[in-house]
Amino acid sequence: MIRKLLGACVMLATAVSTNVHAADDGTVNVLYAGSLVNLMERSVGPAFEKETGLHFRGYAAGSNKIANEIKGKLRRGDVFISASPKVNSDLMGAANGDHVTWFVSFAESPLMIGYTPQSKFADEFKTKRWDQVLQEPGIRIGRTDPKLDPKGAFTVEMMTKAADLYHEPDLVEKVLGAPENPAQVLPEETLVGRLQSGQLDAGFFYSTEVKDLKIAAIRPAPELQAKAGYTLTILNDAPNASGAARFASFLLSAEGRALLEQHGLDVIKPVVTGNTQAVPSAVQATIDAAH
Repeated sequence: MIRKLLGACVMLATAVSTNVHAADDGTVNVLYAGSLVNLMERSVGPAFEKETGLHFRGYAAGSNKIANEIKGKLRRGDVFISASPKVNSDLMGAANGDHVTWFVSFAESPLMIGYTPQSKFADEFKTKRWDQVLQEPGIRIGRTDPKLDPKGAFTVEMMTKAADLYHEPDLVEKVLGAPENPAQVLPEETLVGRLQSGQLDAGFFYSTEVKDLKIAAIRPAPELQAKAGYTLTILNDAPNASGAARFASFLLSAEGRALLEQHGLDVIKPVVTGNTQAVPSAVQATIDAAH
């Protein structure tokens, strides 16, 4: 009786394992920069599912945060989309866990200053230079952590350039305070919601977020321009490498690129960095077709 029971348990465990494996084969886990939430969840993901029959499962956070979770083996995924090429280098090579061998740059998005029309400072953004408004007493500013998210680093970079351009040496301190100022620094995936709900007067956002979510925004002078450089890679330990290749091919295809443009991204010709021989043939064919 015990032997039969043990046998049944083994058969059940095998069946469960097989079903889980089958489910994984039909799901593509995409880890992506938090600035792309609306694009991925409402546009690219559904379109990919309709095109391929595969299931899209997304996880959004700051690019550096995701990279740290990958390195710490706290999170696995099939595809990683970063807002900065530099983040990929932290995952390349044996010293960094050899998680990434190559990546493709495919789009850009300038950094802008967004504000809510309901803010008592809204009219000032129309009549004063943006950095002057951000120095107003009581204004509530939101940004991301420069250590966890490229947008946070770009924010500091842009403010530093503004300090030089406008001859205000203490501008960064006046507007941002400390680099990790807890009154301002928020997770990237929550920043937009805080602005829309009126908890913030202004914040730093990419053009894709501004266009996508109809955020009132100021574009800084060209000399101050900082921008996201979006990249895509298939992680070396991807549980569903074939599904990842299909997702990458879809995103880089004419249909995928059209969706990117609709959401305010500046689409560029795909450029591969790293070991080009490791790029799946189907993905490489899509890249070649885009040139």
